[in-house]
Amino acid sequence: MSDHQNQRQAALHYHEYPKPGKLEIRATKPMANGRDLSRAYSPGVAEACLEIQNTPADAVRYTARGNLVAVVTNGTAVLGLGNIGALASKPVMEGKAVLFKKFASIDCFDIELNEPDPEKLAEIVCALEPTFGAINLEDIKAPDCFIVEKICRERMNIPVFHDDQHGTAIVVGAAAKNALHVAGKAFEDIKIVSTGGGAAGIACLNMLLKLGVRRENVWLCDIHGLVHEGRELDMNPQKAAFAQQTDLRDLDQVIEGADMFLGLSGPNVLTPEMVAKMASRPIIFALANPTPEILPDEARKVAPDAIIATGRSDYPNQVNNVLCFPFIFRGALDVGASEINDAMQLACIDGIAQLARATTSAEAAAAYRGEQLTFGADYLIPKPFDPRLIGVVAPSVARAAMDSGVATRPIEDLEAYKSRLDGSVFKSALLMRPVFEAARTASRRIVFAEGEDERVLRASQAVLEETTETPILIGRPEVIERRCERYGLTIRPGRDFEIVNPENDPRYRDYWGTYHTLMSRRGVTPDLARAIMRTNTTAIGAVMVHRGEADSLICGTFGQFLWHMNYIQQVLGTDGLHSVGALSLMILEDGPLFIADTHVHHEPTPEQITETVIGAARHVRRFGLQPNIALCSHSQFGNLDNDSGRRMRAALDILDSAPRKFCYEGEMHIDAALDPELRARIFPETRMEGAANVLVFTNTDAASGVRNILKMKGGGLEVGPILMGMGNRAHIVTPSITTRGLLNMSAIAGTPVAHYG
Repeated sequence: MSDHQNQRQAALHYHEYPKPGKLEIRATKPMANGRDLSRAYSPGVAEACLEIQNTPADAVRYTARGNLVAVVTNGTAVLGLGNIGALASKPVMEGKAVLFKKFASIDCFDIELNEPDPEKLAEIVCALEPTFGAINLEDIKAPDCFIVEKICRERMNIPVFHDDQHGTAIVVGAAAKNALHVAGKAFEDIKIVSTGGGAAGIACLNMLLKLGVRRENVWLCDIHGLVHEGRELDMNPQKAAFAQQTDLRDLDQVIEGADMFLGLSGPNVLTPEMVAKMASRPIIFALANPTPEILPDEARKVAPDAIIATGRSDYPNQVNNVLCFPFIFRGALDVGASEINDAMQLACIDGIAQLARATTSAEAAAAYRGEQLTFGADYLIPKPFDPRLIGVVAPSVARAAMDSGVATRPIEDLEAYKSRLDGSVFKSALLMRPVFEAARTASRRIVFAEGEDERVLRASQAVLEETTETPILIGRPEVIERRCERYGLTIRPGRDFEIVNPENDPRYRDYWGTYHTLMSRRGVTPDLARAIMRTNTTAIGAVMVHRGEADSLICGTFGQFLWHMNYIQQVLGTDGLHSVGALSLMILEDGPLFIADTHVHHEPTPEQITETVIGAARHVRRFGLQPNIALCSHSQFGNLDNDSGRRMRAALDILDSAPRKFCYEGEMHIDAALDPELRARIFPETRMEGAANVLVFTNTDAASGVRNILKMKGGGLEVGPILMGMGNRAHIVTPSITTRGLLNMSAIAGTPVAHYG
């Protein structure tokens, strides 16, 4: 199959399995008995209905309306697909709903309507007001989208926001604000030439006017040329507002002396010759996707000092609506805004722009040291997965809503609100996204011991797509080649990744010689060293890391954990490393929970428990979280004189013997660790505040059992196990790991470890 066919099949598989679509509805209240049911439905539900009838504003107290957004479309202008109809647009709308949930914890229903008439479509949307706290209009063709939004905003008392228009305009506005700052120019002085007279293009121009651009300095072109006075072809009131009185007729003529080009049209519309006619230090926003109006490299051939943004993630300055829409809705919903007005949109622009300028070292992850993002021509706006966005943008929007008088539920303490939003960033699988951002800049070499495994092959392709890491696979070349073809993968050995062939590798003599040197005084003969380097892929990978031919080893897709660890410890232990414990990150619906030690020390000593606690604290900080560690036992604060309680109390004494820069408490039951109120009743003197985010156990049976229950029955996504104490040079996964799990582990292994006290 071709690359396109492979990508198509992968995308279809993603949407179909393990269950069709990207969304489901879950109950938020218990319904375990008749009492619960009588409150959820008849007769108890009547009480909530009557309260809302008497006080309509109380709907946000008794229903999900205050955190519920509708994504509404008729499918007439979908992505780059055009008028594909309402039903075919559903995957896109589901995707938008997922982004709302993942980025801003906003619940969302996608609504696809078979209604081409804009006025009738608006009437249907207006009738939905009792259900939703806000409306996101999406993928409705121009000029119909202007009509629909105007009617809805006039008739509805909740925010109505057409993201294709205003979301794009806000991100463009933020990027333009910072681009002008870098170029040393001002909005009121610049000449702008724009291509694309659709909803997004018109909205961007209107936003730039609000930021200070003079209307007479805006030159709008579309497929028919310049929008000028007297033109009748393909015109509407929105375009006509930018008509110029001139004899010039095309882009090549009007681009002369332009300070900024804004492209929301199609591929290769702007030529290098046109760029050469622009003013010095030109600003070029070529936002057509997937092929921009001009590629950055082509523009810089004639204007090396150009400041360039695109809609693509593989170039700097990606203009992406996800920088805006989740957070502007978050702020609007939280203050009960009746609309999203100009003040809120401008506040959103300021928040995004200020975040890019806030520091000269904006890290992709709070604890991984990745790409150094310094404000300037190649860093005008934050990365889409910057964890600071929600805490900066949503409060700015909320404040603007209150100051402009459209907030029905003002927030008294905006600082506390910001802190709460900052904490919410780490309550989803997006916790891993900054790690991938950092992994894109690390360029580390990851060796996979079980290179013939299907999961490893699929993960290797994903590694090449998502990071700058170099996978090295241990296995037989002909087997790997054959399986890549069988699984429809585009990667090939020798071209995309390196192979170490245990049966015939030119480095074989060097490898067994290194292993023998390390192990000669531990009973390993030359013959045994040769045999191990022919058959033991984990030992081969460990030797590669020891020799500096790989930066990290991932093994364990089959076999027993301690078997793999034995060889890792044999080889890398000579480098002064020793395994402290295995830490599993479980990403749950209400936030992350770390479990240790799941594999290494079956019955750890107090000293080993202490090492596990200290190691866990260090690794938790790698995810930008503050460790809150509970030492778990069947004994609770000394109420049982059993073995696990004694070992935990001894570990607590060791921890207390020196200053620690993290919070820990024990020994206690799991429920006390996770329930602060229960813990305070049992032990009022507790030093720990809030729920623990790390549980450390006194044996691997308990730790591994909790981990597996959370994974299989609690819906937890596991990242790990992370092998602590090995300096990120080796990780042992488990046979149940998925392709996605291997990809996550490769991102962790592929970034340098930040050291914390």
